[in-house]
Amino acid sequence: MNETPAFPMAPAPFTGESREVDPGACFDWLRQGWAMFLVNPGIWIGTTVLLLVILMAISIVPLFGQIAAHLLVPLFGAGMFRICRHIADNEEPEIADLFAGFRHGAGDLVMVGVFFAAGIFGIAFIAFLLVSGGVLGGVVTGKVAGFGIALGGVMLAGLLVLVLSIPVIMATWYAPVLVLFHDMKPLDAMKASFTAGARNWLPMCIFGVFLVVALFFAMLPVGMGLLLLLPVFSGAVYASYRDIFMGS
Repeated sequence: MNETPAFPMAPAPFTGESREVDPGACFDWLRQGWAMFLVNPGIWIGTTVLLLVILMAISIVPLFGQIAAHLLVPLFGAGMFRICRHIADNEEPEIADLFAGFRHGAGDLVMVGVFFAAGIFGIAFIAFLLVSGGVLGGVVTGKVAGFGIALGGVMLAGLLVLVLSIPVIMATWYAPVLVLFHDMKPLDAMKASFTAGARNWLPMCIFGVFLVVALFFAMLPVGMGLLLLLPVFSGAVYASYRDIFMGS
């Protein structure tokens, strides 16, 4: 005899399935990011200042500080997404939410950071080899031809960095929010993030171009623009996660 199902029925487990959105959706993500910032600019600015101070303090240590900073990016990113969720749910965010990733899923978030750091430093090492090899070849060859070889090495390194960075960024873009809110394992979260990025490559490209341009201008006044860019960017990424993974 079949048992009568109990109500309310439990929701279907989250699988990380993503959907394709319209290219113009990226502008709505940015609008929502700006709206989230306006809800509580004090908390956002205070959190951003604390985040930048922590990352700068860690990065002072040669090499190991840079590695540690990259490892911690997913944990702090998860904290920024926690603030976004509080605001989206009409709850009061706190600066302490920045450390939400240290309290929930820290091990899995660190593993995402390991992949991110390994990818970035691995790409940087390959670029260094290409540039140094091109310069060395240029010195050995001579003036005119040598300059061409050195310049070719630099251009090849830049192109390779761009190409290889894309899959690393795609795999780690949504991984922190998927680990934090859905308890996904690092590998599953990175696969889901990469798939979502590939499925929505056009809006993500538009969003990325806007971010690069905005970052350039944000860094001009001694980096003060980051106090606005990081909160709006975090809110926009959270809005894109809701749009692509949750359909809302």
